[in-house]
Amino acid sequence: MPVHSAPSVVLGLCAHTHDSAAALLVDGALVGFVEEERLSGIKHTKAFPELAVRWLLDLAGLGPGQVGAVAYNFSAAHYLPEVLGATRFALSSSTRQRALPRAKGFAKVAARTAWRTHDLRRRFPVSAVRPVLHHRAHQAYSFAASEHEEAAVLVVDSLGERQTTTIAQARRDPRGMPVLRPRHALRDPASLGYVYGAVTEHLGWRRGDEEGTVMALAATGDPARFRNLFARALPLVEHGFRVDPAWFPPRVLASGQPRVTARFTGATCAPRCPAEPIGQVHRDLAAALQERTEQVMLHLARSARALTGARHLCLGGGVAANCVAAGRIAESEIFESVFVPPAPGDAGTAIGAAVSVASTSPRSVLSGVRGACYLGPDWDEPVLDTTDWPGLRVSRPTGEPAAFLAAELAAGGVVGLFQGRVEAGPRALGNRSILASPLIPGVVDRLNATVKFREPFRPFAPVVTAERAAEYFTLGQEAPFMSFASHATDRARAEIPAVIHANGTARVQTVTARQNPFLHAVLEEFGARTGVPVLINTSLNTKGRPICGTPRMALECLAGSGLDALLLEGWWVTK
Repeated sequence: MPVHSAPSVVLGLCAHTHDSAAALLVDGALVGFVEEERLSGIKHTKAFPELAVRWLLDLAGLGPGQVGAVAYNFSAAHYLPEVLGATRFALSSSTRQRALPRAKGFAKVAARTAWRTHDLRRRFPVSAVRPVLHHRAHQAYSFAASEHEEAAVLVVDSLGERQTTTIAQARRDPRGMPVLRPRHALRDPASLGYVYGAVTEHLGWRRGDEEGTVMALAATGDPARFRNLFARALPLVEHGFRVDPAWFPPRVLASGQPRVTARFTGATCAPRCPAEPIGQVHRDLAAALQERTEQVMLHLARSARALTGARHLCLGGGVAANCVAAGRIAESEIFESVFVPPAPGDAGTAIGAAVSVASTSPRSVLSGVRGACYLGPDWDEPVLDTTDWPGLRVSRPTGEPAAFLAAELAAGGVVGLFQGRVEAGPRALGNRSILASPLIPGVVDRLNATVKFREPFRPFAPVVTAERAAEYFTLGQEAPFMSFASHATDRARAEIPAVIHANGTARVQTVTARQNPFLHAVLEEFGARTGVPVLINTSLNTKGRPICGTPRMALECLAGSGLDALLLEGWWVTK
């Protein structure tokens, strides 16, 4: 008969919601973390992370009966106050029609979350299932992944139970576990993530997936056209902001409910169909949205500094993935440094929930989380079966691999790189990347049109050795997880204009030899050949697909795109 294990084995889950993921802590040590999409091939999957959990338990040599606690990243009980609270919207004629549907929606999600918790108890019958407040999971991960002993933590997303924005003061206890002191919170409908998602959908892209496309589009527009609208729609208040229901109606947790009002549509434009050409009005609307987002985020950062007195800031939540806003905060010098973890969105709360629960066990000492991003499965000796792609050819590269790859890139090749453990989060950080030279004419157009199959206005990120980053970018701090859009130096504008976006910034990744020895070596070899230690780095996938987590996914990406070749764990695969 199975027995309870010690509670030092904690499985953290983001499950039955977008970006399903799992993390495992044993005595506080992070065994691993992976998003289910990297193994299933289904982007933003909501499915229970079966493959991720199986891999983690196998890696640790454990069975389901040895999991002492399952940490879940939502708490059903914290939805319930809004069931009654929604009645306040009945007091105003502008929101009255939303009051009852809103109450029903929160009740339905509370019941659904309770069912999901019950489902976890069924899957792990000998484990303690412990719901964790969503923003607390964000806070725990964002701080635990940093190198700081003390920091302010600002989490901004669409919705976690009722919270949308939280500020906490964090420190580490003697075991390295985060100790979080809440300082301020905003509740729905004051939601920056909700507004950004609503406009993303209005502009014809998928809410919850393509906000980054709108951020890129914003650089091509003029924010002045709709600046006053967003100032009225998102007014600033002490330590926060409001959302005016005249422009964005209160959230209803049900599909099919509009997220912008008729007044908003009348003052801007009709909803854009995805196939419709992008007009200047769409560019200007995106620009004004992005500008106001940056203003709100800077205001929140100043509030975090005032409320905590901390010298360092950790950012979390989906809005923290807005690299332009994060870059504005980093370059504002409100804080001495700004940190964004590699997985700031909901997937990362699997780690945060596990850390929160593990911190209650006296025997758990936190390790493996600080500065970690390569946390998923690896394939040291893959068996490459190209039967399904008869046009692919497999060989071993000649000479030292880093020098070989650098030479191929310097000659104009666009190459996929598959090595080591899968990255955490939405950015490819050199283990599941597509690399290209920024010095080749037309490389951005080629990447967008024939490799990534995405909009021509979207930029590509540069990766540079940390030692030489200041020659090209003004950020003033390391950016190992590609979290910040930095302004470019005169040298960058002269030598590598291909990686500089229309707003004069680039979402830079800095790499040290300790962080990623092979990628660092490739950059040095490329710099020796060209004089520029900078490469284009984009994720190993095509539009609508997740980053390739398995060799098979990588081979499929090579065969189905304009990639020239793939370096897969020492194998050179060409067409």
